[in-house]
Amino acid sequence: MSVKITGTGSYIPLLIKKNNEFLHENFLNSDGSLFKVNNEVIIKKFKSITGIEERRYAKDHLNTSDLAFFASEKAILDAKIDQEDIDYIIVAHNFGDIKKDTDQSDMLPSLASRVKFNLGIKNPNCVCYDIIFGCPGWVEGVIQANSFIKSGMAKNCLVIGAETLSRTYDKRDRDSMIYADGAGASIIQKVNDNNSGILSHKTCTYTDKEAFYLFFGESYDKNAANTKYIKMHGRKVYEFAIVNVPKALKECLELSGQSIKDVKKVFLHQANEKMDEAIVKRFYDLFEMEIPENILPMSINKLGNSSVATIPTLFDLVRKEKLNDHRLKKGDIVLFGSVGAGMNINAITYKI
Repeated sequence: MSVKITGTGSYIPLLIKKNNEFLHENFLNSDGSLFKVNNEVIIKKFKSITGIEERRYAKDHLNTSDLAFFASEKAILDAKIDQEDIDYIIVAHNFGDIKKDTDQSDMLPSLASRVKFNLGIKNPNCVCYDIIFGCPGWVEGVIQANSFIKSGMAKNCLVIGAETLSRTYDKRDRDSMIYADGAGASIIQKVNDNNSGILSHKTCTYTDKEAFYLFFGESYDKNAANTKYIKMHGRKVYEFAIVNVPKALKECLELSGQSIKDVKKVFLHQANEKMDEAIVKRFYDLFEMEIPENILPMSINKLGNSSVATIPTLFDLVRKEKLNDHRLKKGDIVLFGSVGAGMNINAITYKI
């Protein structure tokens, strides 16, 4: 018996916002002062660091739970299971449903319960709950599903990562260009195949000085209403991630007993192109190896950072051969790794 991802689905919103659409925004420093350079320079530097050219936003009438539902339908269809046989629905998010042009989060009932309602599942033994775990939420949901299945409490779990970050940012903050919307879902099942599936996992939470590297804070516009927005100390997040994510990936891989030479893909949270490249380089440096060619799938350039949705969306695209020349085949060893608010880090070693 093993625990395996048997179906995937993603919902990539239709609205595209390109970098040049931020040219007329009034970006401010954290103290409310103006930048000494124009937006063309700011955006050019932003692109060189993050790799983001454009991002996707949900249509006005759609909320996070709607995106989660759309991705779930695809994952269930892909896995070819009866949705009434799902034992757990786990939704990873951080801000709940935020209606367009409002500043109030709605998490009552849970987004997982809303997904179950929209799917029309009648089985009361299908248990629903949400995870608030920063950007690593979907990975942690898969880890929890793995535990439920191995303990005999479940056979089929639906794990979703969904977010509408476009409704959480401060328009005066240049970091607003990072954030995007999206959803990715996976069916996690008990299968009679001892030679595939989840091989190992690792999770860490750092809450010393790192705890508030991402936080809710006031607008950089000192005359704005007292509304809180997503904020981050970007340099500190970067420095933290490139040290600690490679260590977690290494520990996770070693727990699996697999060789670094057999790893075919590393699926990282799509937060920052340069950061992900640095993480992979440092990971291979720990083994005194060069980075293999075509090891790191990336979607951030076109989809932006959709938090918990980035890894399941990326995995779905690669699994279905929709991302450049990235392919997976049976027997491949892949790693999932994420970092985010908390500060949380996690990783999974997985055999296709």
